[in-house]
Amino acid sequence: MIEITKSGIISSLKNINNDKFNTNLLTLNSIKKFEHNDDNLNLDISINAKDVNEIKNLIETQLKKDFTGLKKINLTISTKSSTISTHKDAKKDAIMPGVKNTIAVASGKGGVGKSTVAVNLATALAKDGAKVGLIDADIYGPSIPLMLGSTDKPKVYQEGNSVKIIPLENFDVKFISIGSLIDDKAPVIWRGPMASGAIKQFMTDVDWGELDYLIFDLPPGTGDIQLTLVQTIPLTGAVIVTTPQEVSLIDARKALQMFTKVNVPVLGVIENMSYFIAPDTGKKYDIFGSGGGEKISRELDTPFLGGIPIDSRIREGGDNGFPMVFGMPDAKETEIIMDISRKLTEQVNLRNSSQSGKIEILLGDDD
Repeated sequence: MIEITKSGIISSLKNINNDKFNTNLLTLNSIKKFEHNDDNLNLDISINAKDVNEIKNLIETQLKKDFTGLKKINLTISTKSSTISTHKDAKKDAIMPGVKNTIAVASGKGGVGKSTVAVNLATALAKDGAKVGLIDADIYGPSIPLMLGSTDKPKVYQEGNSVKIIPLENFDVKFISIGSLIDDKAPVIWRGPMASGAIKQFMTDVDWGELDYLIFDLPPGTGDIQLTLVQTIPLTGAVIVTTPQEVSLIDARKALQMFTKVNVPVLGVIENMSYFIAPDTGKKYDIFGSGGGEKISRELDTPFLGGIPIDSRIREGGDNGFPMVFGMPDAKETEIIMDISRKLTEQVNLRNSSQSGKIEILLGDDD
């Protein structure tokens, strides 16, 4: 018999096999209340699920199976729910009718960890129950397949006179990348118009289905691909990734001002590699300086979504194709990333609310 502890309960529930209950999202933090007295168990658990009654029966059955001494289970289920608003725009709906929000993740320069942030943001949003897609718009340096642990090639099908691409999917995130379409050792030697054309195809020729958020991982800078994107589809908004030091902030300002000039709302700034906590002493080190992200947010009147610390596990998650949000769900850094993704959701809702005067609730409890 499994020992009746928080970890034992999670281990038990992960044996449940049901399409409506993604047990991969369960962590110790999912258990909000836990009391065990003799043969009685009082359990309050938070999950992502819609059919709560069915899931409740599954949980009770599994616990009684694994904890054979239990006679009574008092189970309370609270569901994680997100208010997901829709960016209403006729042009967007004509190009991507099933996509509710389109968000660009950008940086003024390379080397700030923008793709790592984009992947962890996408998986964090998915972990909170949203339907998420990710376009690797960095045509010359595609890294999304590696970071999402995929070596597969996308499948295609015929629809009338056109060919549609089925996006790949991992960690509940649908994605497409030029890196999944060509040999991973082959360089992409294309002129700007060809790269821009690929981005258009990723929007129009990929069968994205219904998505709450489609995230674009943009290349560094303010070039052809950025302009192609904003001219092709009205974006819900953009997120700027920077590091604390001034040399990064100079280019982050340019990226932010570019989106402002083309009428794309900037939803916020994320400071990556914000600080380092020494694992042996717990001492904090501001390796690249401090406060840069907050400074630029104040200067340009843009929300500061948060700072992500330097942690080798975040880098390892990208290299190993297992984002930290999923690989280490109970880590402090995961909690920080989840908090940033929720602040981003709030900014999307505020932007859409100011646009339409109301928020359409599209994801939540059935009752």
